[in-house]
Amino acid sequence: MATVSLINLKKIYPNADGGRRKRKKGEAEEKSNNLQITSEGVVAVEEFNMEIADKEFIVLVGPSGCGKSTTLRMIAGLEEITGGELHIDGRLVNDVAPKDRDIAMVFQNYALYPHMTVYGNMAFSLRMHKVPKKEIDRKVREAAEILDITDYLNRKPKALSGGQRQRVAIGRAIVRDPKVFLMDEPLSNLDAKLRNQMRAELIKLRQRIDTTFVYVTHDQTEAMTLGDRIVVMKDGVIQQIGTPQEVFHSPANVFVAGFIGVPQMNFYDAQLLKEETGYAVQIENAHIVLSDEKQRALAQHQVPPQPVILGVRPEHIMLAGDGPEMLRGIVDVSELMGSTMHLHLKACGKDSIFIVPTMDLYGQNNTNYLAGQTISFTFGGNVAHVFSKEDGRNLEC
Repeated sequence: MATVSLINLKKIYPNADGGRRKRKKGEAEEKSNNLQITSEGVVAVEEFNMEIADKEFIVLVGPSGCGKSTTLRMIAGLEEITGGELHIDGRLVNDVAPKDRDIAMVFQNYALYPHMTVYGNMAFSLRMHKVPKKEIDRKVREAAEILDITDYLNRKPKALSGGQRQRVAIGRAIVRDPKVFLMDEPLSNLDAKLRNQMRAELIKLRQRIDTTFVYVTHDQTEAMTLGDRIVVMKDGVIQQIGTPQEVFHSPANVFVAGFIGVPQMNFYDAQLLKEETGYAVQIENAHIVLSDEKQRALAQHQVPPQPVILGVRPEHIMLAGDGPEMLRGIVDVSELMGSTMHLHLKACGKDSIFIVPTMDLYGQNNTNYLAGQTISFTFGGNVAHVFSKEDGRNLEC
């Protein structure tokens, strides 16, 4: 159990030629997907600042190539730190070997020794540290009981399912009783049903072993359900740090708003108005007054009237009868998802997704949506998110 402090942490992978090649006249500028290339090299993580409290569960989330795994590997000591400071339990560990940092890491591909039994895999690190045999046996069996793998202790990894192998990998980390528990996309190789089951197991595990967790995933569902706080990253830069509720309900910018939430938020071109009664948004023929809470936030930041990007989550759309101030969309595809339907449609000049219940308020079937059908809809001023068209930031923040 320990605190972790990341102060201006930076990772740059040097260019192979030792410096950035100069462009010839007329040659296109060098580009790299998701990565910034400077004269020093490729910037994987830039100015990462965060204080992780003792026993906190932190989730780093973002698309592939955003720098989340690189950050985790710097904490583990598997990547050299280019700049900044890393403190674990108040101790500067930039140049401390991984084995001396008192951390344990669970990898995406399990990384089990195929020739050893489950017991042997879990006991391996303890044997390397010359722990007495009785203590090893006690710790292995306690961890196996926590993870419900006692019956598999004499099996080898090839005789286990993917979920069982991941339990063994987690157990191998638990027996060390580390100060910090690091997990690098541990559930990504599992099927959807098993992933849901293991996610619940991780929540229960966290309650039982009560240590500091740093967890990396590209799956926002894992991030929302597991994390005390979420760190959303893009191109090596932190976009927002907050609780799952804060990130979902008050996204810092368009990227966070679009990344967090399934299906993703709908975005439309709109006009922010400031009237005598307060702020409102105008989108096509609809005039929507914003909620009191949003009014206060915009007024506090003295936001002037301007063109904006308006965000509305699919579940916050309300289908409505035809009227002069209703918005309209044309259905492309409808997907039956059980208790709800996902309507893919073109609305306000944008591809959109709406989530609607399969039963109306009176228990009548509500699934008769055909391709090409025009529907009317609206939304409340309390669920409208207003973003700057210039830099994508949330104007309420």
